[in-house]
Amino acid sequence: MCKKKLFSILALAIAIGALAGCGNKASENTEGSDNTYEVATVRWSDWGEDYHVGFPDDAAKEVGIDLKWDTILNSDWGDQKGVVLAGGDLPDAYLGSNCFSESDITMNAGTFIALDDYIDEYMPNFKAIMESDSTMKALATSADGHIYGLPSKKPCRPTVANQMFINKTWLDNLGLEMPTTYTEFADVLKAFKEQDANGNGDPNDEIPYGQGYADIVMFFCLPFGTTLGADGTSTLTVKDGNPVFIPTSDSYKEGIKWMNQCYNEGLIDSEVFTQDTSMRDAKLMNETPIVGVAPGWTADATFGANADQYEALPALVGPDGNAYISSDPEHWNYARYEFVVTSACKDPGKLLSWIDKFYTDDASIQNFYGSFGIGTEKDGDNYTVLAPKDGESADTYAWIHSLRDFGPKYVEDGFNDRVTYAAENGDAAKLKLDEELKQYAGEAYPNVSYTAEQLSTLATLYADISAYVTSTQAAWVTEGGVDEQWDSYIDQLNQMGFEEFMQIQTDAYNKYMASK
Repeated sequence: MCKKKLFSILALAIAIGALAGCGNKASENTEGSDNTYEVATVRWSDWGEDYHVGFPDDAAKEVGIDLKWDTILNSDWGDQKGVVLAGGDLPDAYLGSNCFSESDITMNAGTFIALDDYIDEYMPNFKAIMESDSTMKALATSADGHIYGLPSKKPCRPTVANQMFINKTWLDNLGLEMPTTYTEFADVLKAFKEQDANGNGDPNDEIPYGQGYADIVMFFCLPFGTTLGADGTSTLTVKDGNPVFIPTSDSYKEGIKWMNQCYNEGLIDSEVFTQDTSMRDAKLMNETPIVGVAPGWTADATFGANADQYEALPALVGPDGNAYISSDPEHWNYARYEFVVTSACKDPGKLLSWIDKFYTDDASIQNFYGSFGIGTEKDGDNYTVLAPKDGESADTYAWIHSLRDFGPKYVEDGFNDRVTYAAENGDAAKLKLDEELKQYAGEAYPNVSYTAEQLSTLATLYADISAYVTSTQAAWVTEGGVDEQWDSYIDQLNQMGFEEFMQIQTDAYNKYMASK
């Protein structure tokens, strides 16, 4: 056979092979686009891939789809998110409210699709929830009236978020009763300062009130009604049906005056506004306890090995005769944008049929603690959270074996009463603390939605307003002068755009309430 003819045959064979390869590849791509969905999620740490083993993957098989999980570490996500929003390759969906902020979604309208038209056909569970729970409906609805992301309501979450803890051993050492009013509280702090409360022979090493892991000023002033929220514009609250910026309220001013008085008497850590986190932690977890009272999530999370000396401080009665706590369930226990579908998704219906299965009691408990047989068990209508294995803490074990805080979930009121714990668990301890204090929860500023224009304006205004509030707050607590400087303080806030800031908050609040 001549070389020319041989070359032609080989060329033809290669071409046929290439065409066959292209044909197979096209077939695989078509199959993939019909049945395989790429779902990206952001994880705080590299805990492996067990988080989607069990319920998430099994639910996908039930609706006839395959999942390709893209697990992104939070440390890498900032850079990756910028690339994605600038036009990079998109997965079919992102799972978890830590993936995108409302600003990300609002400012990149072409990247995320509206889900309104799919809910009736593909999401019967979620549709029923929106019809029965006005809060979930409001959280699903963005400022333009469309649904771009699916919300969640987490199981086994408390009404009370951070709270105050007091050293009960010190109270016993000094023969003191637990304080119940703000004046009794000040008297206890004074005794802590003057009477060697920790009993180590040094009458000068006690810090009656110290910096913890929550807002040191707002928590100290709680008896005056400074019921701060969770995050972002956390200094907003609602009174008589209207949004209120706490640092412009009379309750804030009176609370600051009282805190300054206590500071001058040496009842508050003199370094409370100047120390770094390492100094704070060293004081909170000193071998011999030196901090009498501080705010935090639980005693063990705040005081470490000394936790057994601390108990929850009751809700102190303030000068108006009422007791207050910090409570913001819509920011702590609910979330917006837990699942968003991108413009790359060719058939959102199948994907949403899968995610609709997340909106049941069974799914929610499994996606918070781990699938049945791994992190949880079910007995009739009741659930047990299993003891962690492999030497992990209960919290870490839950993060390894579930989606934990992120992803769609929903449980009705009263669900927590049907959950028990087979071992020590921080959630169980927090829920126990919640039993007494939740009765004092007041209305909090809700998790509202903003337009793109509002978000842009708020980003500018709040940066200046927050910085000014923080600087004056520290000065007033340590040096005094709140009464004399109050009018000029309000004037300065107004010059910074405070009235426009509050108008945006009021408009967003009214739209949120109308969407319920």
